[in-house]
Amino acid sequence: HDKALSTWNQNPEVDHLIGYKLSQKYRFQEGMDRQRSALRLEPNFLAAKTQLVSDLLRLGQDQEAWQLAEQVQSADGYDVQIFNLLELRDKLNQFREIREGGFRVRMSALEADVYGRDVLDLLLRARSTLCQKYGLELPAEITVEMYPEPNDFAVRTFGMPGASGYLGVCFGKVITANSPASQQQNPANWQAVLWHEFCHVVTLELTHNRLPRWLSEGISVYEERQAHAAWGECMNPRYRQWILTGRMTPLDEMSSAFLAPESGLHLQFAYFQSSLIVEFLVELYGMDKLREVLSDLASGLPINVALERRMAPVLQLDQEFQDYAREQARQFGPQLDWQEYDLSAVVNNDDPESLSGWVKEHPDSVSGLTALLQSLVEQREWEAAKGPARMLVDAVPEFAGSGNFYGVLATIHRELGETSAERAVLETYTARSDAAVPALLRLLELQYEDSDWNAMLTTVAHLRAVNPLLPGVHSLAAEAAEQTGRTNDAVAAWQARLALGTEDRAEAHFRLARLYQKQGNPAARREVVRALEAAPRYRAAQSLLLELAADDAVSALSPTNQGPATAPSKNAGLSQ
Repeated sequence: HDKALSTWNQNPEVDHLIGYKLSQKYRFQEGMDRQRSALRLEPNFLAAKTQLVSDLLRLGQDQEAWQLAEQVQSADGYDVQIFNLLELRDKLNQFREIREGGFRVRMSALEADVYGRDVLDLLLRARSTLCQKYGLELPAEITVEMYPEPNDFAVRTFGMPGASGYLGVCFGKVITANSPASQQQNPANWQAVLWHEFCHVVTLELTHNRLPRWLSEGISVYEERQAHAAWGECMNPRYRQWILTGRMTPLDEMSSAFLAPESGLHLQFAYFQSSLIVEFLVELYGMDKLREVLSDLASGLPINVALERRMAPVLQLDQEFQDYAREQARQFGPQLDWQEYDLSAVVNNDDPESLSGWVKEHPDSVSGLTALLQSLVEQREWEAAKGPARMLVDAVPEFAGSGNFYGVLATIHRELGETSAERAVLETYTARSDAAVPALLRLLELQYEDSDWNAMLTTVAHLRAVNPLLPGVHSLAAEAAEQTGRTNDAVAAWQARLALGTEDRAEAHFRLARLYQKQGNPAARREVVRALEAAPRYRAAQSLLLELAADDAVSALSPTNQGPATAPSKNAGLSQ
């Protein structure tokens, strides 16, 4: 800094560049301070003002950021990033804002009506669990914004539209996320996403944003799995192969796995390997040592120095971790033969028995069993397909990710009319998968046919964690809640159903009115009137309205509603 200013001590570009680089490393507070230093030297330096807008928004200081953005636009109406941000501000002003327990949640009004309470409950639970576990007292309010439009999320997060592949981003005191409305085709579990991002809040706050990305991501994915067995990256056949064939990144090079991955799959593997490193460190050295490493990072120590100081030299840790990871991989379907055989000679010939004969000779081969299963399914030989499908599922029951065999086995049972077996498979599968929407919907249908109301409520809760914007699910949730006497849950379900829209509004308002009547809520009259507005000849609603009117009349005549008693006269007894 001093050398750069030695020939021109009023040059604002020096502090601006340093601040820009700091912010690239998520050191937003320090980056902001540098931009302010640049602006003290040159108050109209637009590059510093633009970067300061970005830093302020990522620190949750919206009011100053928007004022500064307007100044930049006034000076330069062609600044695309500022234009995008100010356009976004107009949309944000239409969002619903919910504040509770140190959180400021901003969502579209519709989504807030449907699952805003669920978002707050999840965040409060994450705060209680993770802050206690890592010994953190959060000093400031955390802002969480959920965007139904991917481009709005991209503008808020990166300044420009078009970024894809991100579910959520944490800047420290601000979390931005794509909401379920933005991912109808490929929904992710928004609860797992927010848990992951809030864990970033904890680790970034503890270290003053001074930790390498691999450790930050590793802790967040690890804590996902700790919170729920179906959350977070888990072992799969591809990861198993890469681990056992030496494809892991050395510990002291882990950051490169995130900076320059070969593909999206390699990036996902980097998340998984990072989380496995954290799991290994916690199991071997304990959570206290991990917290001490985070404390050292906060004081400015490099990660390798902190690891050696609190645990062991990095080379030793890397070797021990390699052994640990290989053992984890070997325990994934240990009785199966995972070798990838070339089966073209037995698959592409005129002898239909050649493949089954090969599998009899190699009964544990994943390649053979998979090829045989695919062939039998294509020929719709469901009874014969049941054997290899069941074997593959039972051999690796924890595998519920992409390419798993639960879905095929459930389809086989369905085609054979074995609904009880199909339901059992789907229940096992959905308990292990975080976002299997088609399987959850089919399971809900089977549970409804069995009138298993309590099981339905569990499945609905899982569906709401993935896509709470499916209207029919809320109708079934209301039915199950009413059948089990959960009046408050039934009310919430009907309210969500109405918010999402329904062709039979009269029925929805009528059911809600009856529930309010049970609660003694005067809103019952409003809801039954709305039912009659939608269907004036609705006899049940007419009867309920008369019933409510009669209840009101009785209530009005009750002694408790007659006002304060007057003092009796001397002749009160005679007058009676």
